[in-house]
Amino acid sequence: MSLTGIRWAGPRALLVELSDLPSVLAFHSSLLAEPLPGQLDAVAAAATVLLKFGTHAEALAARTVVGHVDLGTVPRDSSRDVTIEVVYDGKDVAEVGILTGLGRDGVVAAHTGQLWTAAFGGFAPGFTYLLGENHTLDVPRRSSPRTAVPAGSVALGGTFSAVYPRQSPGGWQLIGRTTAVLWDLERESPALVRPGDRVRYVAVREAVALTPAGRAVREVTGPASEVIGPALVVDSPGLQSLVQDLGRPGLGDLGVSAAGAVDQQSTRQANRLVGNEPGAAVVETVLGGLSVRAVGDQVVAVTGAVVPLETRDASGTPARRAAMCAPFALLDGETLSLGEPTLGARSYLAVRGGIDVHPVLGSRSSDSMSGIGPAPLSAGTRLPVGKAPLYQMVGAPEESTLRLGAVSSELRITLGPRDDWFDSRALEALTGEDWITTEQSNRIGVRLRPGSNRALERNPDRGAGELPSEGAVAGALQVPPSGHPVLFLADHPVTGGYPVIAVVVPEDLPTAAQLPPGHSVRFTIVDPATLEPLESAATGAVTEGNQP
Repeated sequence: MSLTGIRWAGPRALLVELSDLPSVLAFHSSLLAEPLPGQLDAVAAAATVLLKFGTHAEALAARTVVGHVDLGTVPRDSSRDVTIEVVYDGKDVAEVGILTGLGRDGVVAAHTGQLWTAAFGGFAPGFTYLLGENHTLDVPRRSSPRTAVPAGSVALGGTFSAVYPRQSPGGWQLIGRTTAVLWDLERESPALVRPGDRVRYVAVREAVALTPAGRAVREVTGPASEVIGPALVVDSPGLQSLVQDLGRPGLGDLGVSAAGAVDQQSTRQANRLVGNEPGAAVVETVLGGLSVRAVGDQVVAVTGAVVPLETRDASGTPARRAAMCAPFALLDGETLSLGEPTLGARSYLAVRGGIDVHPVLGSRSSDSMSGIGPAPLSAGTRLPVGKAPLYQMVGAPEESTLRLGAVSSELRITLGPRDDWFDSRALEALTGEDWITTEQSNRIGVRLRPGSNRALERNPDRGAGELPSEGAVAGALQVPPSGHPVLFLADHPVTGGYPVIAVVVPEDLPTAAQLPPGHSVRFTIVDPATLEPLESAATGAVTEGNQP
């Protein structure tokens, strides 16, 4: 067992490569038991552990010590034994029998006859990749993924087995179903199976109805005692409006992304203007159209994407003046409406006291990938307002934090962790082309297409092989076979199987969050330590920095 390499995954994260799964589990367990200074998350994967830190200095310090972790002394007694009962009547069990040469009964015997080790989480909360003791059930994923796999489906994909915790798209081979609830927020530990656990599948004959999983989405209501108190009532949510705060980092090993506001700089500014703590919950709305009515006198502020603001009283008469990036009163019965942005994509509405909805896993943020947190806002939604801070003053008007060009913007990137999967032409295209944001972009990621026809091609030496799933950070530029990169945002999957050619520096993520459809983007490679531009994309300077 050993550590084989350390790669930068942006200026504040390290991708640690290990020789085998036991090393991954030992290393991951060690850093969960004794986190390094500034460590925000540790995400185990097939052959790597991704370490996220609060600053570049903390990541740099960690890089000098992670190679000295003694994997042989890591305690293993935290692992649990989990039994999962399975009805083996999956749609693909006969096909798996043909692919493996075992037949249907042989598939069941092989699946139940070995111990499975929980390797890592990802894809969705409660979805844990289980590795068996042998490779008798190593089967390819389906050539055409299903659009909807039922919750509780027991599946095989490559060398792994897993249970789908909720209905979702999926390309794994389905061999059975279970009533086990893989993810339940009502449990002290929501995930039934966590990395390092030992799982035994047991065949049962009777077909039973699936038990509904614990709710992930909570209604947008506050504590019962405050439901009739001060609030904002949504008259129109616009295209999409969500409750967000600064997110829930540190749960990556459960498959839970940090989520939170996509543009945290604008979120902090909105809260600062109304005198809230930085992490108070706000409303994030995309491309305008949000309209809210005050219940009780409120102090509010709007930041982020530049939108026209209009206030009206209960009779529909224009009320008081409202300006961006400045606190203003919204009196009882008055309505605030946000128009279409003239610059940017996402606006943030803060109210003094914060949006007082129930926290889920320590955060009030809504995660569109997993469904955790408050439901998207709809007409009639009542947002309770919390108590105003006693000793924090309302702020003065400020300049906008928006750093977005009218038609084109520049984003700084650091190469890696998998830039060596691409040839020099791909690196030249990455920095020499204009990339256009598409309408398929959302909180999970910004989809980009080349301004010309130059997609990012992989290094021919890599062949047609795929990268084992590994952790990814916000800002990662993941490149699927199409060669059109996806820029990961707040709700991105915790792990991914496509190589990440580069990572947008954290300081530029607020700009990335504000990219509207059809906007032009240019990437500039910078040194991860100084954020100063490098002379050439093909110098190898950053690649050398990604070696062990």
